[in-house]
Amino acid sequence: SFGLCIAFLGPTLLDLRCQTQSSLSQITWVFFSQQFCLLLGSCLGGVFKRTLAQSLLALFASSLAISLVFAIIPLCHNVVVLAVVMAVAGLAMGCIDTISNMQLVKIYQKDSAIFLQALHFFVGFGALLSPLIADPFLSDTNCILSNGTANASSNLPHIRKSLLPHHPGNLSRYDLPMKGMVVTRVSYAFWIMALINLPVPIAVFFLLYKERMVPCFNGSSHPLLSADELALETRPGDKDELPNAAQRPHTAAGHEDLFSCCQSKNFRGASFTYFAVHITGALVLFMTDGIVGEYSGFVYSYAVEEPLAVVHKVAGYLPSLFWGFITLGRLISIPVSYRMKPATMVFINVVGVLVTFLLLLIFSSSVVFLFVGTASLGLFLSSTFPSMLAYTEDILQYKGCATTVLVTGAGIGEMVLQLLVGSIIHDRGSYSFLVCGMIFGCLAFTFYALLVFFHRMYPKPSPELDEASPDKAAVPEDTGQYQR
Repeated sequence: SFGLCIAFLGPTLLDLRCQTQSSLSQITWVFFSQQFCLLLGSCLGGVFKRTLAQSLLALFASSLAISLVFAIIPLCHNVVVLAVVMAVAGLAMGCIDTISNMQLVKIYQKDSAIFLQALHFFVGFGALLSPLIADPFLSDTNCILSNGTANASSNLPHIRKSLLPHHPGNLSRYDLPMKGMVVTRVSYAFWIMALINLPVPIAVFFLLYKERMVPCFNGSSHPLLSADELALETRPGDKDELPNAAQRPHTAAGHEDLFSCCQSKNFRGASFTYFAVHITGALVLFMTDGIVGEYSGFVYSYAVEEPLAVVHKVAGYLPSLFWGFITLGRLISIPVSYRMKPATMVFINVVGVLVTFLLLLIFSSSVVFLFVGTASLGLFLSSTFPSMLAYTEDILQYKGCATTVLVTGAGIGEMVLQLLVGSIIHDRGSYSFLVCGMIFGCLAFTFYALLVFFHRMYPKPSPELDEASPDKAAVPEDTGQYQR
């Protein structure tokens, strides 16, 4: 659901402009409404974490909302209404992003890295799928027929590839007609995506049913394993402890929403390194997710400008190549994360990003290396977010606010760095695109080094936890997240 919704807007925006009969400057503000509300939804997503029922109900509502948004978009003939609908989609996406990451970390704890890699593979798969669904229904010529159609249509491919989030004025030099007969088939793409997304809320509803959390359907179905039963599945000699474990008081600690994290009660007795781990982890993702946003948004514009001057049609493959290798990298990372520690994976990722940008700068006049570097960058950036999330939560022993803070930091980075790079490219030229990427890569590596330093300073878990079982640290007594 998240992936489908995050990648469809760019390719379809010109057809949506025709549908709403708005200017390019007006329609690109739809990007902002989606991204801003996505960030807001990420901050608020932790509110629904207190019980499994709340989390599943929020996921059900959010994923169903995305299908409804896809179905409603073809009916939006006013740009303000479209922006409001996309804001609702952004809120739903933000809730999905925070809750799904948070629940996987809570349920699987030290084993969560594998499941997080799988989660983010499907995000990438959705982001790869939605432009492919939309492509057959996009207009080849200007979809508003008027006297200026012929002249405007010659610029259409370049305009489509140049539409960038958070840059409402970057295409003001192009004059497209706003009045006339609207001819577009993009509605079919949105209805197909609405149908493709429907199995997601159905699957979440099935989980609610299995957990006997649907009021009219709590019959004889067997619920999923509880937290304590799940833990004891891996400790076969201790099954007699289940009654005592089940009677423990359920207190919800850690994994709060962003606003709960900021309450003073959570700071009492916390060490300096507790805050430092949260901040440096968020800053690493601020940089790496910012690189994903700015690279996918500007690589086309960089390629078609001098000195490369790549043909528009060929340059159009670069964003697809980038997202394709992000998806491939996340698929590869699922088995790799089973053997490799999250800290090691993050180190390889940030070093790989740094080296790739360095080589892109050295071979900046080579079109072939631009394609090779784009694929390499996609691979190295692919597993950074889930690996970083698993690593930071592991440092904090799953008792901090890392998931919400990191998701929010990544969202802010993607939004802010794209805006910053767009302004710099406008003032300094296309070469600054790679220079900015190199600087962001260096900063990501620096913040990662600081995170490792603070990890070494962070207090280790108390030895009492290790006396009961070598796996005890992976299943702390705080099982409030499994309240029904």
